[in-house]
Amino acid sequence: MNQSVPMQRPRAWPLAGPESWPLWRLLHPRELTSAILLSLAVGLGLSLAVTWLWAAPLWTATLVVLLALLPVGIRKWRQDLHAYGETVMWLSVLLTVQGVHTVEHLAQWIQYHVLLWPSREANGLLSPANAEWVHFTWNWLVLLVVVTLLIGGIRNPWVWLLLAVAFAHAVEHTYTFIRYQLILGELRGLGVANVSAQGLPGILGRDGLLARSEWARGTFLCSLPGLTTATRLDLHFWWNALEIGLLAVGGHVFLRRLPAFSAPTEAPADPSEPHTEGRRPS
Repeated sequence: MNQSVPMQRPRAWPLAGPESWPLWRLLHPRELTSAILLSLAVGLGLSLAVTWLWAAPLWTATLVVLLALLPVGIRKWRQDLHAYGETVMWLSVLLTVQGVHTVEHLAQWIQYHVLLWPSREANGLLSPANAEWVHFTWNWLVLLVVVTLLIGGIRNPWVWLLLAVAFAHAVEHTYTFIRYQLILGELRGLGVANVSAQGLPGILGRDGLLARSEWARGTFLCSLPGLTTATRLDLHFWWNALEIGLLAVGGHVFLRRLPAFSAPTEAPADPSEPHTEGRRPS
């Protein structure tokens, strides 16, 4: 007679302080901590070499560090996939990459408001990525992953609100991308070369579509704080802050309902051990 095999109990580890938080337990690298620190050290060493020895720009140093960390990150996400399933893995991926994206927006904000750099020079730590086609592609991919999370079962008011915000953000960048292409076409038609059309206002913000529209002119809409008065840099800083905040809260609410994250004395299963949940011996 076939007999169900109980799922192996994950190894216990003590919890104290932040380790009782579901998001911390998901994102903590655990046994990969030393590998991450080593990769970070190698990345920083190589980045110093390329910037000092070859006078490479700052963004190359950032790219080198990110590439050095990528293999360990992929290994961590594979562990998440094995231990928790595909949906939680995508949550881990999105939290990580949006966290890095938040650092980039924070760097731009500091360059502009603290260091007082001109807006055209406040491009963050990875300046080539501050391009319209990158923004357009990135935000639609983020929206696609949010939809994947919803389909996978991460459904609570915070994630539904995140879906609305991510969609609005993607529409905003679609508008700026189309406008960018149209203006580039006009410049080419006039024979103008070597002129960038990056950083144009979008739907919201100062000089945006909402602020310039005829039906909104002279109304309270044209004086709404932020929505029609913020610079593009500030506007997208808050777009991103809102998205990462909703993602973190929505992910926390979802994870704390899962047995793997609600038990305070259990850790994720070792990926090297066979996952026996639901299996039956032959």
